[in-house]
Amino acid sequence: MKPKNIAPLAYLAGLVVFGLSFFLPGLGRPLGFLAATLLAGYHIVAEGLVETVTDSRTQRKFAPNIHILMSLAAIGAILIGSFEEAALLILIFAGAHFLEEYAEGKSQREITALLDLNPVEARRYTATGAIEVIPVADLAVGDHLQVLNGGQVPTDGTIVKGTATLNEAAITGESIPQEKTVDATVFGSTINGDSTFDMVVTKDAQDTVFAKILQLVQDSQQSLGKTATKIKRFEPLYVTTVLVLLPVVFLMGPLFLHWSLNESVYRTIVFLISASPCALAAAAVPATLSGLSNLARHGVLFKGGAYLNQLAELQAVAFDKTGTLTAGKPTVTDVAFAPSVNAEQLTNQIVAMERQSNHPLATAIVEHFTPTQTLDVTVTNHLGKGLESAIDGHTVRIGKPTSFAAVTPDFQAQCDALAVAGKTVIFVAVDDQVQALLALMDVPNPASQAAIDYFKQHQIHTQMITGDAQLTGQAVGAALGVDEVAANVLPENKAAIIDQQKQRYATVAMVGDGVNDAPALVKADIGVAMGDGTDVAIDVADTVLMQNDLSKLTYAHRLSKRLNQIIWTNLIFALAIVVLLVVLNFLSITNIAWGVVVHEGSTLLVILNGLRLLMFK
Repeated sequence: MKPKNIAPLAYLAGLVVFGLSFFLPGLGRPLGFLAATLLAGYHIVAEGLVETVTDSRTQRKFAPNIHILMSLAAIGAILIGSFEEAALLILIFAGAHFLEEYAEGKSQREITALLDLNPVEARRYTATGAIEVIPVADLAVGDHLQVLNGGQVPTDGTIVKGTATLNEAAITGESIPQEKTVDATVFGSTINGDSTFDMVVTKDAQDTVFAKILQLVQDSQQSLGKTATKIKRFEPLYVTTVLVLLPVVFLMGPLFLHWSLNESVYRTIVFLISASPCALAAAAVPATLSGLSNLARHGVLFKGGAYLNQLAELQAVAFDKTGTLTAGKPTVTDVAFAPSVNAEQLTNQIVAMERQSNHPLATAIVEHFTPTQTLDVTVTNHLGKGLESAIDGHTVRIGKPTSFAAVTPDFQAQCDALAVAGKTVIFVAVDDQVQALLALMDVPNPASQAAIDYFKQHQIHTQMITGDAQLTGQAVGAALGVDEVAANVLPENKAAIIDQQKQRYATVAMVGDGVNDAPALVKADIGVAMGDGTDVAIDVADTVLMQNDLSKLTYAHRLSKRLNQIIWTNLIFALAIVVLLVVLNFLSITNIAWGVVVHEGSTLLVILNGLRLLMFK
């Protein structure tokens, strides 16, 4: 078993021994406390020495840590026979150390899910026109490939034959599959629909958009450092100050305070115990864990306490659109029929035809309408033109506006207005005469508006980043009232936008749910993934909202601000107790017993103050 795995077990054993020691008679009691100290604290001493040496070499100056001070405090308590105090100091600090290590989540994030999406094989045409299956890594620019229906596009390229309906959500975040024809660009790792097409390779494997996403995530993970807590930043100064003051306290006794040598040794050890940072160590961790537990009950998971602390300092937040600010699927928003048409009859025909299709738009249309009659129809899907069916001696066709030659001025005007609003428009024609119009859009989810309003009230800059077209992005952004909209954005540009925001604002969060959001989630100070999103987004994020509900994020922000208030209250109180005990020690008013009572009492109060966050609503 590895040493890091042994340490928690040894700590638990030390905790048990500590409890049992109170019931041991005679010499067994101090020996029990001594054993508890060694079991719970051996790794504290080891880590303290190793980290002090390592940090000192790196910084080229003496850089002690709080582990060293706690070790000296325990040794001092043992030297004056206060074995119980030594064990208690070590147990409190070691416990806080384990909990903080767990909360901060030091282990590197897994990117296995992202790697699994990487295409591995391609169907390449040979010089004779035959098909050979080869590894994607063997492809070269200019190769001609075949992509089967339902297959994965192996690399970036251009369509040279046929048409395609591609699910590009993994790359652009666009929720609606894109129809593409000859000369259109296709991206590796996207999923083809129900047609077969030929393409020519335009990029090497390492230069594709998907490869860039993968590289950005890997590079960002390697550059991630452990976020220092406020106590961690204060630690070197505190420890150095106490260590410098130890010989000063020892010499002041005989020289200025008329202490005997024995009393000077005694008071120096009392000073070391009084200055030991038990309450300081407990100032943040119990409160942070209480906050984390509270949030977990409400469906918000943080991968480190430091990220929860940072959330209170948030100055800007960027949102992905699809699945984050919106429902993630199209919804029918507008319906219009020609005055002379039988709307009920045409509605039944539309539903009957769309039920034959598995296109997301078809699903939205079927969900929107309630037919009065179930029709049995045969449907033909003409790529680029839409669905067509012969019903009651008439030809009914459903397709995009550009596939219709004759459109009345009224329908054209409505179509133009809806397109400007960022909506996808579909015409329904009977015998080539447009008789109905449907408009669909990925609409904002109910919690988005309240979340945007909340952040704006707290002077936090809001931005929406989307791979959608400019009109769609601007329409959704205007509806929500976000401060800034970046549309038509590819994944590598999402990460660049976050970098730009970090130059303008001290603490930036990114909220997203797709593979395409992964680089930006890692680049942000706080990456927030939606629980219904992809595994890779959840893996690389610092925070996960188990439900796609942004009200959970605003709740976490309120709790984070309360957490920071409690931590600072605890820090000030803990330092005040240290100062009080040190002053009383110099006045020879306190002794070991009172030092223990006040010191550990203050620690208990600090912990209880932090636990109040369990009841935060």
